[in-house]
Amino acid sequence: MRLSGFVVLLLIVLGNLGFWAVMNRPQNAALPWSGTLNSVSFSAGRADDDPTIVRKLPYMDEWLLPTRAEMDEDLAMLAGKVHQVRTYSTLEGLDQVPELAAKYGLKALPGAWLDERLGRNEVEIANIIRIARDNPNVDRVIIGNENLTLHRLSPEQMIRYLRRVRAALPDRVKISTAEAWAIWLDYPELTREVDFITIHTLPFWEPGGVHIDNALDFTKRMVRDVKAAYPDKPIFIGEVGWPSAGRNYGVSEPSLVNQAMFLRNFVNWAHEEKLDYNIVEAFDQPWKVNLDNTASEKHWGIYTVERQPKFSWIGPVLEFEEWPTQAITATLIALLPVVWFLGKWKTLRLPGKIFFALLVQFASTLLIWTMSTPVIRDVSPGTGLMLGLMLPAQLLLLIVVLIAGIEVTELTWASKFKRRFTALPPDQCKRFPKVSIHLPCYNEPPAMVKLTLDSLMALDYPNFEIIVLDNNTKKEEVWRPVEEYCKTLGDKVKFFHLAPWPGAKAGALNFGLTVTDPEAEIIGVVDSDYMVDKNWLKGLVPYFENPKVGHVQAPQDHREWEHDLFKEMINWEYAGFFDIGMVFRNEADAIIQHGTMTLVRKKTLEDAGRWGEWCIVEDAELGLRMMKAGYQSVYVQDRLGHGLVPDSFMAYKKQRFRWAYGAVQILKAHWRSLIPFKQTGLTTGQKYHFVAGWLPWFADAFYLLFCVAALAWSLGMIVAPRYFSTPLPFFTLPTVGVFVAKIFHHFFLYTTRVNCGLKRRSLAAIAGMGLTYSIAWAMWQGIFTKSTPFMRTPKMANKAAFTQGFLMASEEATLALLHYVAAIAVLIPRNNFTDPDVRIWSLTLVVQAMPFLAALVASLISVMPSDGPAQPEHSHSNAKPEAAE
Repeated sequence: MRLSGFVVLLLIVLGNLGFWAVMNRPQNAALPWSGTLNSVSFSAGRADDDPTIVRKLPYMDEWLLPTRAEMDEDLAMLAGKVHQVRTYSTLEGLDQVPELAAKYGLKALPGAWLDERLGRNEVEIANIIRIARDNPNVDRVIIGNENLTLHRLSPEQMIRYLRRVRAALPDRVKISTAEAWAIWLDYPELTREVDFITIHTLPFWEPGGVHIDNALDFTKRMVRDVKAAYPDKPIFIGEVGWPSAGRNYGVSEPSLVNQAMFLRNFVNWAHEEKLDYNIVEAFDQPWKVNLDNTASEKHWGIYTVERQPKFSWIGPVLEFEEWPTQAITATLIALLPVVWFLGKWKTLRLPGKIFFALLVQFASTLLIWTMSTPVIRDVSPGTGLMLGLMLPAQLLLLIVVLIAGIEVTELTWASKFKRRFTALPPDQCKRFPKVSIHLPCYNEPPAMVKLTLDSLMALDYPNFEIIVLDNNTKKEEVWRPVEEYCKTLGDKVKFFHLAPWPGAKAGALNFGLTVTDPEAEIIGVVDSDYMVDKNWLKGLVPYFENPKVGHVQAPQDHREWEHDLFKEMINWEYAGFFDIGMVFRNEADAIIQHGTMTLVRKKTLEDAGRWGEWCIVEDAELGLRMMKAGYQSVYVQDRLGHGLVPDSFMAYKKQRFRWAYGAVQILKAHWRSLIPFKQTGLTTGQKYHFVAGWLPWFADAFYLLFCVAALAWSLGMIVAPRYFSTPLPFFTLPTVGVFVAKIFHHFFLYTTRVNCGLKRRSLAAIAGMGLTYSIAWAMWQGIFTKSTPFMRTPKMANKAAFTQGFLMASEEATLALLHYVAAIAVLIPRNNFTDPDVRIWSLTLVVQAMPFLAALVASLISVMPSDGPAQPEHSHSNAKPEAAE
């Protein structure tokens, strides 16, 4: 590695560590507090305790409820830190808390849990009366908890319970019930039955949430409103707090820093105002994970479930102390590929080294962030399951981004191209080996085929033949005019009508080899819609003087698209591959052979086993076999032939379906040859390109799967929100980010490599995006099936009716509509408009719909009238194009 590489590496490492340090710097959690807390909610549950199971299976209490010794231990720990502990029930061992608390000088505020189970309520009432009478450190009790808030009991029922308990207690014990602050404003009759008003002020749970910056002011307003309504009643803030982890609720964001900020500011304010308050709660309670779909209920403790303080009440607070491990891991993951690539990339200029190193480090950091966020936020089991399913997909997306980044880096900042070929001047062709040009056609318009034959006959090359292979065309009126025309062209042209004939195009080409002139050294293949440059053969045949060259490929290019917007957009979409992808692959001698404008050494073709009739992309598969045999390829960027683009969106996407399905066929058949570090005849670069080149299509397949899953999850959010929580941004933002990266990749390389303006770049982007569904469907079919019928791409067809514009993209339009409906529907339920996570999810659904919308747009454009001549600019006046089957 050169010195510049080491400098880049050092800068990236230091920059990454610095980034993590800045993002995890200690936060000033506002006012310090060094006094004793007034009161905390108390439950001695450990990590494995779960009272919800005990309530269903009472015999499990010995294993799933805290013991007396554990409660004693916890109370001893709280002694000196709090004045009082509050409990909510007298069952499940909590009736022992006042007695144990007295040992450590703690006051106890016991509560009786009331709900619809009237028999159980009687037990709670009897216990609370006994506890209050027997324990001097109990001077007040709370009967019921949020029963009116949660509609568990009526006001009349609560009043009867309060009166019963008041009558049974001595005067020294005061009585109240706990409700959300707003309930007290609505039920003044309840106020008359209590000695003090117990209000719950939890801004985190207010409708739509409350931002942490406004949480204390909101709490002050709650207390102020109740005081104003009942100035003569003492007020006890029975619950106040903030969770340290979990997921957002509206604009309320749980975090350790936010918890520390809120509680430290609150207790200072409460001390100044001489307020009576209780912090919820002392210890985290993992069993509460199922109480809400935010997973935050179990994180309200000021101590962890392991009894460790979560934050300091004095000084700055650090959200995640293990961040150095994250930073070092992200650095090490990026280090190996960056060192390897910088060592191999001898021709890469400094900006390219920096760009690529930054990209790899970004991907590594994003991966570590995605994996560690659930640990920091301690998400619900459902969210954890989603992470397990989504992480491999996100990893695949990041790999696709890195592959695109390598392409951008190589094509933009390589100081020179090692393999740059151009069509040679005609006068450099000194030897003229015989070329047999094979022209396969199936059900093609005769006028179009005649134009191709005319251009081939005009070739400036003295030694060639043309073999026309009409394959299984049923209508005689379609193939017979071509045969008759061939007879007028002389001995150079042979016509064969093959019917019936197996193997589709590959089968016809293999037959062509059997009737090829034995003296022919080179086989040329041209599609039946192409008009070739007269110097095609003279410009490319000399490359075969190198005995290692197996085939020479010229780009596919197109004509007669200028007056049709749809044809214009797909013409430039095709151009991107030949000006970007093929140029990039050519540097590693790993081009995709195309079945038109290609020249193949005849001996190489025969030695490799001829055209593969089992594969619907026989050309690309043959190219790979020739590379395995050790032959080289040559790719020239010169446009030496121009064909016709598909006339409709349906034809366009069927063509791409065939290419994608064929790619899977090739990978399934040749995967052993693509294994790294194994001698298979292929170079490392060739293996890379044949895997990496098609990996984005697999990403499209998983993209479709993710879209369907996202729609199903969105439906669950609407009909069963308790079980389907909003996906966290660390799931969704990478998807949006990858979409943005793909758009950047497209426009950046089109700007630098493809000779077209912004309008045409945009049209090409729409066309390419519109193929996402077809490619995805082809990849899934290719994975689970062995073969599919060969689908020809019809040319010179008439414009489809406007309604066909919708029908040709009906699946994509349906998916787009479902995404937009889901994006709106998830925002409708209460609070969701203010929930940033829901808004991000809604945005993600909108972004995910873009490829499907692009398909509909492209399809509708394809049925728009052309703004120029309806017929080809060059045609045989006596040969009207026939409609193809």
